[in-house]
Parts: sequence; C-alpha cells; structure tokens
Amino acid sequence: MSETGTPPRPALDPYEEEKQHLERVLDIIRGALESGPRMPVRDEDDEDADEALTADVVADVAVAEMAEERRHQLRRALSDPYFGRIDFQPEGEAPQKLYIGKQGIDHPSTGERVVLDWRAPAASVFYSFTGQGDEARYEAPGGEVRGTVSLKRNIVVRDGDLVRVVDSYVKGQTQAGSVDEFLLYRLADSKDSRLHDIVATIQAEQNEVIRADKNVPILIQGVAGSGKTTVALHRLAYLLYQHPEKLRADKMVIFAPSAMFVDYISEVLPELGVGDVQQTTFAAFALRVLDHVVLLPDPAKRLRERFALRPSQAYEAMRREIEVKGRVETLEALQAFLQDMEKKMVPKRDVPSPVGPPISAETIARWFHVEYARYPVRQRRDRVVARVKRQWEMQAKEAGKADKSTKRQIAAAAREFERAWPDLEPLPIYESFLRHHPDLSLASIQRPTKYGARPLVEPEDLPLLLAIHQWLHGVDARDVFHHVVIDEAQDFSPAHIRVLQAYCPSLSFTILGDLSQSIHSEAGFRDWDEVRALFPGGSRYVEMSVSYRSTYEIVSFANRILEPFRPKVLAKPVFRSGDPVVVEPVAWDGRFDALMERLSEESRRATTIAVLTRTEEDAHVYHQMCLESGLDAHLLTATQTHYEGGISVVPVYLAKGLEFDSVIIVDADEAHYRADERDAKLLYVGCTRALHRLRLLYCDRPSPLIQWAVPD
Repeated sequence: MSETGTPPRPALDPYEEEKQHLERVLDIIRGALESGPRMPVRDEDDEDADEALTADVVADVAVAEMAEERRHQLRRALSDPYFGRIDFQPEGEAPQKLYIGKQGIDHPSTGERVVLDWRAPAASVFYSFTGQGDEARYEAPGGEVRGTVSLKRNIVVRDGDLVRVVDSYVKGQTQAGSVDEFLLYRLADSKDSRLHDIVATIQAEQNEVIRADKNVPILIQGVAGSGKTTVALHRLAYLLYQHPEKLRADKMVIFAPSAMFVDYISEVLPELGVGDVQQTTFAAFALRVLDHVVLLPDPAKRLRERFALRPSQAYEAMRREIEVKGRVETLEALQAFLQDMEKKMVPKRDVPSPVGPPISAETIARWFHVEYARYPVRQRRDRVVARVKRQWEMQAKEAGKADKSTKRQIAAAAREFERAWPDLEPLPIYESFLRHHPDLSLASIQRPTKYGARPLVEPEDLPLLLAIHQWLHGVDARDVFHHVVIDEAQDFSPAHIRVLQAYCPSLSFTILGDLSQSIHSEAGFRDWDEVRALFPGGSRYVEMSVSYRSTYEIVSFANRILEPFRPKVLAKPVFRSGDPVVVEPVAWDGRFDALMERLSEESRRATTIAVLTRTEEDAHVYHQMCLESGLDAHLLTATQTHYEGGISVVPVYLAKGLEFDSVIIVDADEAHYRADERDAKLLYVGCTRALHRLRLLYCDRPSPLIQWAVPD
C-alpha cells in the first residue's frame, strides 16, 4: 500500500484559535505568580526584630516589594491580559504575532514576550494601522521600522473568559466596515459613575496625540466626545513608560475643572497601572502654594450670578474685571509694578545701631540689590535684616556688652528695622496693585470683620496672587512639575497658563479644551492663537474633530444649535445610529409629572441618567420632585466632590466633562435659552452629555435655538 501522507490540518476558527492561545497565556501568568522573591517575614518574637535592617536585607526587601507589585499587576492581568493582536512582519525579518495588553508580560522561564505593553513602540502599529494597504511602520529607539501587516484582530477578554473576536483587517480579504464594528460595540456600552481607559479602542488620531514628543507643548482643540480627556490621561501613562529616567509620576499633574471631575476621572490612571499622578484643580493648587492665607467664597454664589437668566449689573461690572485679570498684559503690568516696588523698597536712611555706629543706606542697598540679587525678594529682605542684626551683635561683643538688656535692645531694633520695609505679604501687595491699575478695583476682595478669619478672593485673583508669591518666594522645588495637563482649558485664562509655566520649566504641557464649550468666556481665552503666543519656542496644535461619545442623531442635533454662531470646529459623528432626538412640549402644570414618566421609561434601559436644568434653583426644585416621587436621584452642585451615577439632577453648566446614557433637558424654552451664543453653548454642552438618548422638554414656546426641530 502506497503512503499517502497525513492530510494538512484545517485552519482553526479565529475564536477557537484565540481561546487556545488565551489558555496558554493564563497558564504563563499563573506560573509567573508562583515565581520570584517574596516579602521576608520577620519573627515577632525575635529579640533583634527592632534592630536596624542590614544593607543586604534592605535590598532584599526592595526587590521583594517590586516583585510583589509585579504580582499585583499579573493578578489584574488574569482577568484581562490583552485586547488585541497584530501580525506584523518587519522588512527582512520573520513574521511576529504581537498581542497587545495594558502591561507587558514575559514568560518567567524563557523570557519570551507573551504580551506587549500598549505603550511599547511596536504596539503603535496596532493603533496607527487603518487597513489602507498592508504597509505599516513605527518609530523604535534604533530608528524607523517598516513592514507589512497580515492581520489586525480585536479581542475582548472578561474575567479570564474569551468574549469576542473581531478581525478588523485580514490581508487578501475585502474589509466590509469591520473596523467600525468593534469600536461601535464598545461605544454601545452603558456608563457607570467613572471614566475608564480606552486602550482597546484608541483611534489613529488619538494615538498620534498620545505618543507626541514630550518636549513640545501640545494644544488640543477637541470637540465634545472626542475623548480628549481620556487621551490626555493615556498620554501621561505613555510618557512615564517611555521616559522612566526623566519623569516621575508624582511630578506630573492634571488640572481639572472641578473636584467632582477629579473624582470622575480618578480611576483611569490606576487602570493603566499608573499611580501617584497629582489630580487637582487650579484653585486647590494655588491656595496650597499660598499657604491658604486667602480663601475662596462659596463657588455656587458666583455661578448663580454668572448663569442667572438675567445677570445683575453688579456681575456685568465684575465680568469686565474678570476678563482684564486674565490677560497676559495685566500679568505683565503686575510684574512691572513689582519691579518698581523692588527698586524702592530698601529703606533710604542709615540704620542706627543700638550699640555702635550706624550702617549706611548705601550698604543696605548693596546687600539687597547686588550681593543677594539671586534670591527671591522676601529671602533677600530677611537676609538683610539678619545680617544687620548679626553686625550689631558683633559690635556688642567687641564692646563687651553681652548682657540681656543689650540683647533685648538689639532684638527690638531689628524688629523696628524690619518694619521699615514694605509689607511683603501677597494680598496687601495685590491690593496696592489693584488700586494702581486703571481698569481694576478691590471689589473681588472681602476683608473679614471677625478676628482671625481669612480674607476671601475670587478665582480670577489667584493667578496674579501666585505671580506675587513667585516674586516673593520663588518656586519651591516640591512644586516643580515634569509635565502639566490642563483639561477644559477654554476656561483657563492666558494668565493662568503663563503663571503655571514657572512651575514647569521644561514647558512640557498638554493643554486640551473646546471653544464650543467655553461657557465661562470672560474667564478663558477666545482663540487658540492666544495660547500659542505663550509658547514662543513653538508648540503643536491638533484638532480632534470626531465625536465618539454620542450617536449620529445626537451629534447632528447639537451641531445645529451651534451652526448659527460659526464655531471653529464642528463635531463629526461616528456613524453609530440610535434613537431620534425628541423635542417634546409639556404643559406647565404637568411638567413634573411628564418628567417622572420619562425618567421611569429611561430607568428601564439606562444605567446613568441626567436631568439638566438651566439654573441651580431649578435643579433644587426638580430634585425635590424626584424624591417626592420615590426616585433615588442625586443633586449635583458646585460644592460636590463625588459623582454617584444613577439619576443625577444637575445645572447644565456643571455637567461639562460628564457623560450619561440618557439626558433629559428640562425647560428648553425661550425664557431659559435665548438666541445668543452663551445660551447656545450651554444647550450644546447639555445635548452632548448624552451617549445614547436625548430628550428636550419645553413649556409654551421652545427656545429659538431649537425652533427648527419643532414641527409647525
């Protein structure tokens, strides 16, 4: 009988292939968890247990701590070891199957790279490759690597089980929109109370921003839902991975718009294996640097004034001052004022000594302006006073006067000499500048009447107060950052950014915002050119115009609201079709009942729902009606520090940055939303909070901003 040979084994189904591979990887992870050094256990009864550890033991403990941290990462990887695969063949080399995950995983015995960290250079092919041809390339430490791609596969693993396999590119096959299939699958997920990482669905334009050069400030104009906040957080994780010798997590900072937003984004970096990055607001940072010598008033009061249906004349006057204080020209005027003050602050008279000849005014001036010129002003003054006192003490010693009476005289004379200098505290200096400036007043400062209470200032005063603090004290090394992220930057003034540059000498900034959401227009900038001008050494401007958050219907509806005001960039929706936007009239006396019915409907299919009101007063009313109807609703206010999920009732101006499965905008009538740019931006912000469903309720006449959506 002739030998015919073994028939070739048929190719495995992609799901079966990946299921087998997943089991192999999970076995490797389990094996890695059993290997490596363990934390040494010390006997509590050991007589030497309290003695200092030897250098060898300290080293062993450090190694064991690193191994324990690695085991912690591996335990997390057991649930979700990777999310993608790219089959890539570099030119002149063998093909590679690269599995991409949140962290790199090596075989504990062979050192084989089992999973590639998403931040690794080769992993960028997974994100940048779009299937237009088979060629791909990436930048490696040794130079550019070119090659071809034969497969790009998206994989979903949950709790160690293979859930989904989607091939977005197979060489030789026609791609029928499968690139969008996996993205749309992930975008259809419901929201919870926290923002999460997007490593599995980073798009090519987002990947480009994440991997941008750390030494070039990057300015991002990102439309609502473009993922700019998440991209900035992933950029921090990427920079730390790429530059471990130059960057430290605890020397990186994210400035967010509110404490509640800080809480909302707080889980993204830990999900990416990054800890210790500072996440704060500019106000919290400034007050800490100023040692809390001033406080801010209740933020809700200012917001009520700013977003009142009819702003008061007093606030209109304050609005003009807010704008002036945010200008770089005002900051430069302050610096000129301080320089002039510095020239004149040294006492002009000779300083009499209680025990000897006086010290001449010329000598005091030379010490201050020449010998101590490298120190900040407050340190220079203190050094001069201390030197004067030391010289008197030397005179007393030479004269043989070491008695307590002489010492008291010297101490009293030193205090008197110090009082001859100007008051070198930030607030009095700032008040003097405000009196000096023709367009500013003291209206934003509230001096306390109660003894021991601290003065109140407004948020727009903080950049100028920080500039004075820098002049007085310099920048503390503990406050120097390696990289700064500014989120919702359209609400930052140029003065904010200029002052922050002193705390990041490398000028390594990621600044992101959306001018279409600049609802605090008097407090921010109006054009990105104003920000570019702050970086004369160069910066990179990027537009992220694709909105991934909302359905096609919601993005299109929101764009129509803004179109009459000619925004710089309109959002381009991902074609994820959903329910039509509903614009619905309700009777005034039945508006609460109508809302409760709609909430009851939405609660059956949504995890997070927002009821957006025009004012805080309305939010309190609607929230109370929800409670009286038995709904477990949360009221979000300006002082809130946590976002709970579920049903939230929130003034529309506090919703920026958040997102919800469903949004119901109440009172969308002409009395609450007028046909002006500010109200258009408020309504746009409200509409673009919705991922899947949007409904607007109005009484009497609809807002002219949405009149086109109401049938005749």
